[in-house]
Amino acid sequence: MGARSKARKRAVDVLYEADVRGADAVTLLAERVGSPDVPPVNDYTVTLVEGVTAHQARIDELITEHAEGWTLQRMPAVDRAVLRVGLYELLWAGDVPDAVAIDEAIELAKALSTDDSPRFVNGVLGRIAVIADQLRAVL
Repeated sequence: MGARSKARKRAVDVLYEADVRGADAVTLLAERVGSPDVPPVNDYTVTLVEGVTAHQARIDELITEHAEGWTLQRMPAVDRAVLRVGLYELLWAGDVPDAVAIDEAIELAKALSTDDSPRFVNGVLGRIAVIADQLRAVL
């Protein structure tokens, strides 16, 4: 697993924990960064957590619009975290190709969630990828 893939997984872990605990993800991450009890935090993990947090309202709005038949609250928390990271990379990370953002999110869903999650994540991010250029133009 590459450094960026590990950073994505760590970001999903932090976002998931923050979601479940009702905590602020950036604060939670800051606690991890200085802690001697946890492995060092990759800069890209920080970028992802801070980026998702900064754009979370818009990210959640887009997920809700494109998750056919699912509300955000009804989704498993890990799927929400994976979708948030994938969508952040899709729309705001200019150095990550769309296909890579989607593939990485699918791999995280395979590793961390249910058997149906990879297909669900692919569907949501795929629908958004079709209009990604239009969305980026108004961000």
